[in-house]
Amino acid sequence: MRRVSLLRETLEVWRAVQRDATGLVDLLALAQEEQDREVLEHLAADAAALKKKIGALELELAFQGPHDARNAILAIHAGAGGTESQDWAEMLLRMFLRWAERRGFTAAILDLSAGEEAGIKSAQVEIVGSHAYGYLKSEKGNHRLVRLSPYDANHARHTSFALVEVMPEAEEVDVTINPDDLRIDFFRASGAGGQNVQKTSTAVRIVHVPTGTTVAVQNERSQRQNREAAMKILSTRLMQMELDKQAAEQAKIKGEHVPAEFGSRIRSYVLHPYKQVKDHRTGYESTDPDAVLDGDIDGFIAAFVTAAVGKS
Repeated sequence: MRRVSLLRETLEVWRAVQRDATGLVDLLALAQEEQDREVLEHLAADAAALKKKIGALELELAFQGPHDARNAILAIHAGAGGTESQDWAEMLLRMFLRWAERRGFTAAILDLSAGEEAGIKSAQVEIVGSHAYGYLKSEKGNHRLVRLSPYDANHARHTSFALVEVMPEAEEVDVTINPDDLRIDFFRASGAGGQNVQKTSTAVRIVHVPTGTTVAVQNERSQRQNREAAMKILSTRLMQMELDKQAAEQAKIKGEHVPAEFGSRIRSYVLHPYKQVKDHRTGYESTDPDAVLDGDIDGFIAAFVTAAVGKS
């Protein structure tokens, strides 16, 4: 039923595009007959907007994975390097939040661990929107930053890394968790968050004993909210573990090499001595890292999706 509903929505979107295109053609014919320059200029702008919309819809047609239409759980982890990497992790978090905002998606921070001096140690975010996972799966892997450090008194050039995980959000039918397999602990949240967070044990840690998977959430003020967020993350991680296992077994049967995505450097963001962002998988580049870090990553996503379709 979910699949049928999604197909109906997709069909209605394309029918709306067809109606818009037909309307533009009819108006263009009238405007040309009357030689109305002002109307022709408006139609040219409408046609450009429609072309952009069709381009985005064509990209979504490439999302053929079984989970591509789902929401996504995105996790960011600062690499080794202390404050430098933690600041970089926070910059990436902002980039993805701005990207979600640009697309009209909803982004909710499920958990965030702040750095000691600046930045974040880690963050886990739920991105809700059509094909959120399909878009964001291109972001899995290590992201590398090269810049003059604002935290170095000598303003030396530093290289920082942060790991990005992207998982399709699990649904109730995907994962069955036996409550007896869980060990749940409650503790006081650390860091900023108000007096209620500091004085009560609102933070939640859940351990899935059979797999050893541990999830800790302390972002919300309420113990119930933190537990719900932790269970959502745990379900998603358990489903991802099963998907990874199936992919590895399938690759073994076919004799394929499965790259360690989480251990690979997928993209470099260079702010000094020159300005460039380059994806090492597709070769796609941008000379405007400021725009990219403000959420303008659609070009990188499109290049990755197009390359993946070409290989399939």
